[in-house]
Amino acid sequence: MRAVGLMAMPANFRYRDVFLKGKPRHDRHDPFRIRHPSMDRGKRAKIFAPFDALKGFNEAVTAKEVLYENRISLSQEELNRRLGILHGLTRNSRMARASQVQVTVTYYEPCHDENHEAYGLRGRYRTITGICREVDAEVTETILIDGMRISLGDVLRIENAGENDIFRQEWDEL
Repeated sequence: MRAVGLMAMPANFRYRDVFLKGKPRHDRHDPFRIRHPSMDRGKRAKIFAPFDALKGFNEAVTAKEVLYENRISLSQEELNRRLGILHGLTRNSRMARASQVQVTVTYYEPCHDENHEAYGLRGRYRTITGICREVDAEVTETILIDGMRISLGDVLRIENAGENDIFRQEWDEL
């Protein structure tokens, strides 16, 4: 009994005669070989290269690897003073354009992935650097940094990131 790969070939194997003929050999001037020349090894390897059979699976696995943490409770005293300075410098759109206050804000972003165990319980802290356009502590309780509106309740830290002298002097006095 002969073997097919690692298995023994059964007596009633349907393609036994084809298997026993072996690998086809074509001469150099064979019409088949002229029409179908041997493929370069590099091109042949691309045929068998892996592909993404499960679209979105890799993204789902990487989303599960994100580490979420609990929200940090902090004293609002320092943050409120800095927000007061920013509010004074960005009281209206004309003042905000004139002062061009550049800040770095670290804020809390809750987990938005419904399939993650941290959904609704934990989140992660993100940092954005940009020009502060507006601070609205009364009505919407948000801060606007380069078109991104962040809730003041989610803000952990605000730091000076620009070269604005007026802002730096007031900031350093804190």
